[in-house]
Amino acid sequence: MTHRFDWTAGYASQRSPIFARNIVSTSHPLAAQAGLRMLQAGGNAVDAAIATAAMMTIVEPCSNGLGSDAFCILWDGKQLHGLNASGCAPRAWTPEYFDRKYGPGDAMPKRGWDTVTVPGMVSGWVSLSERFGKLPFADLMEPAAEIAERGFMVPVVVNHKWAAAASLPELTEQPGFAQVFLPHGHEPAVGERFCFPAAARALRLIGRTKGEAFYRGEIAAAIAAFARAHGGAMTEGDLADYRCDWVGTVSQDYRGHTLHEIPPNGQGIAALIALGILQHFDLAALPVDGVESQHLQIEAMKLAFADVYRYVADAGSMLLTPQQMLDPAYLRERARLIDPGRAQDFGPGHAPQGGTIYLTAADESGMMVSLIQSNYMGFGSGVVVPEWGISLQNRGHGFTRQAGRENQVGPGKRPFHTIIPAFLTKDGLPQMSFGIMGGDMQPQAHLQTLVRMLDYRQHPQAACDAPRWRYHGGIVNNEAGMPAATVEGLRALGHVVQPFADSYQDYGAGQFIWRLGDPAVEGYVAASDPRRDGQAAGY
Repeated sequence: MTHRFDWTAGYASQRSPIFARNIVSTSHPLAAQAGLRMLQAGGNAVDAAIATAAMMTIVEPCSNGLGSDAFCILWDGKQLHGLNASGCAPRAWTPEYFDRKYGPGDAMPKRGWDTVTVPGMVSGWVSLSERFGKLPFADLMEPAAEIAERGFMVPVVVNHKWAAAASLPELTEQPGFAQVFLPHGHEPAVGERFCFPAAARALRLIGRTKGEAFYRGEIAAAIAAFARAHGGAMTEGDLADYRCDWVGTVSQDYRGHTLHEIPPNGQGIAALIALGILQHFDLAALPVDGVESQHLQIEAMKLAFADVYRYVADAGSMLLTPQQMLDPAYLRERARLIDPGRAQDFGPGHAPQGGTIYLTAADESGMMVSLIQSNYMGFGSGVVVPEWGISLQNRGHGFTRQAGRENQVGPGKRPFHTIIPAFLTKDGLPQMSFGIMGGDMQPQAHLQTLVRMLDYRQHPQAACDAPRWRYHGGIVNNEAGMPAATVEGLRALGHVVQPFADSYQDYGAGQFIWRLGDPAVEGYVAASDPRRDGQAAGY
């Protein structure tokens, strides 16, 4: 397989691209090592990804935990698969339930039990292992259990986000949070050892029972009892009923490649819409970090978000299909709305009717895995089941209470979801597994990094290191590395540009594995985002 990267391109960074035939890239070195341990034990990329994911629940608790949701796209050596392991609303979650508790309104709670949908991640791990893994499931949990038991030294970026969470009463006052995550009354310092023995117990029981204990056994009973004790609606029946779904992918061609995302209820389609719009512009003829190129990308992203925020919801509730939202004629019409000379505000169009961690792993047999999991908003709901170390997501906040909207809260529904793994193919063959963490930054970073690689020939680490912008609420935030002339040029076009320095989530943090050719011979090149503590590691 050919590649045309300019290996001399680069930005200020602490990272170099990593070349290997078996490789794992994620945002904590211990997690990458857990994945390599499985590969060296005879496992494949799926085994490596699951072990890495389990470790991440321990070493980056400010982003994910055992009560997370997850999504995955993987190439099994012959074809692509997509897995939706996001949770569903408890049976009691009717609009009337929230009206009684919170009074009339459209907004959902932000923290606490009334934001917790059934955690889907563990079910996703089990399904991946049963369908594609080689090693015993219990073996995949053991590296994380060992570290949880003996402890790990907290790194710089994780400490920063942990400290920010420790200052929020909306988190610290939630049941179980302070008991588990504020040892000695405060967050662990940089380099301080944090032990998580309760999570080690949970990981080993999940491993021995292949997830049954989490949904229909001892852990499920503890979660439901904790909910009853603290005013939550989740029951043993809600947990027992949960199943993750194999959903395939939705895709968009761009510059001779095809980007694949998980279909709604997630926001991955935003990246597809934006690329479908941008293919009508010759970006490669414009300076890579210049005003014109950045302006076109920002405007395409605005158009994409306008449709996504209006139409995306649980797949069973959407008025439009992903195919209708990606109709080529419709995207061509949307592209015509962009004015190269000024910034605009866009509403949704009329299509034809009809806290997060990311990891990627690849092995020399050709299997490639793109996996993302999250509690959302850092520590999620803030609720932690202390006896098992289960920190629970707050994905229910992604619903609306607005009557008549597709994304209105309802029993058994999945909410609008932000976390999105991605996968790139070329001529029907795998090219890159990748993802970028960080709320609504994720499709924006998918867009920006792919444009850099496919239009401007930047290699994955350079595209990862490059300064980013983030569009949110009518404002464009920019990283400090963006050229001053570009910032001023965007303002001259009418963009409201405001520098913002927090790179942990607001500009995303990505991991990339690009296939160079025959995996057993030429292998892969991987990148890891300097905005977090991670690394790409391989052999």
